[in-house]
Amino acid sequence: MHSLRTWKKPGAFAIYLTLSGGSALFMSLIFTVNVLYHTTVVQLSPLQLVLVGTILEGTVFLGEIPTGLLADLKSRRLSVIIGYALMGVGFCIEGSWPIFWGVALSQVLWGLGYTFTSGATEAWIVDELGEERAGEAFMRGSQAGQIGGLLGIPASAALAHVGLTLPILLGGVLMIGLALYLAAYMPEDGFRPTPAKDRTTWQSMAKTLGDARRMVGRQPLLGIMLGIGLFYGLYSEGVDRLWTLHVLDIGLPALGALQPVTWFALIKIVGQFISLGATELARRRVDTRHPEVMSRVLLLAAGLIVCSLVGLGLARSIWVALALLWGIGALRSITGPLYGAWFNAHIDDPQVRATMFSASSQVDSIGQVGGGSLIGAVGDLVSVRAALATSALLLAPVLPLYGAVQRRLARLVATTTPGTRGPRPGKGKAR
Repeated sequence: MHSLRTWKKPGAFAIYLTLSGGSALFMSLIFTVNVLYHTTVVQLSPLQLVLVGTILEGTVFLGEIPTGLLADLKSRRLSVIIGYALMGVGFCIEGSWPIFWGVALSQVLWGLGYTFTSGATEAWIVDELGEERAGEAFMRGSQAGQIGGLLGIPASAALAHVGLTLPILLGGVLMIGLALYLAAYMPEDGFRPTPAKDRTTWQSMAKTLGDARRMVGRQPLLGIMLGIGLFYGLYSEGVDRLWTLHVLDIGLPALGALQPVTWFALIKIVGQFISLGATELARRRVDTRHPEVMSRVLLLAAGLIVCSLVGLGLARSIWVALALLWGIGALRSITGPLYGAWFNAHIDDPQVRATMFSASSQVDSIGQVGGGSLIGAVGDLVSVRAALATSALLLAPVLPLYGAVQRRLARLVATTTPGTRGPRPGKGKAR
């Protein structure tokens, strides 16, 4: 009894790591077998497979701003809890209703749930820890997510030998359990909602959106960052949807009697280990307190991804293709948390932080819907190799955009007091 009375609830940092690792584990259970489930159990046609992705991204696009407003005006904690509960219900429907409409409904719930979490989670941890510790939390959270995703791959493959629906159903149930855990233990001490008198009408929502627009107008650098996010969305669908087919076209090496699901589990496991090491290296070497440093790293990573995508499309050897694929995955694992920390460093109004993160996710969704359709058409009309090269072309514009950011930051650093190392996060924003 004494130990129960003295037990303390976990802090915000521990909750964030649990959330990052747990959600990645449950997602990994689901997505290791998700595409195989769609094609063999549900037996979706190629057109239906495309429609499923379009429904998901369309839901994300439509839901980002309203759910971001809820997080800014009411509660970021509540938004995150609702999000994971909706995603869990969606995956349970997907695994228990193996027809097109069941999968379509699951994508709506999954996409809506994701929008409740996408901006609110980052804004919540910044509120609880402060900007100085947020960068460290983003990097540690990414590592926890990589470990969780790594553990989920073999577990999913093992469960899939019993039945392809089992990992999906279990992942959905565990996601609902995560929402209940957050409802019991997730703190919210740093959030300061808009006063009730200012948020009882639709005008308050319009005011928050107006504040976000004015922020972009006042800080053109944020507009460039949102443009970079758009191009990340444009290229990403090509990699995410076509790498499996490309690997199968090249041909997997003969090694005993391994089934495709086991092969792809092994590929993902190796990729997770490489990404985990890359993120740890970035965490130790990249100073997230200085936006100009993060900007240079993001520029380098984007250039390497472009080159690697071209090489992947040209690759004839399975081992060359896999090496490039793992390299792209590692670079993307670094880019995600660094871009979040970099974007956050230039938002100087906490009241619209979640809305700005949601706007970033929304332009990413727009890019994925538009880019996925274009890349898919190239894959059908020309070849998968040409589609991967198209993905590289769609990402390439971020290079001059990063260059523009570098020039702005260089001018800002040049105007600071001699002996300083540039603006602190959240202070002295580039205009």
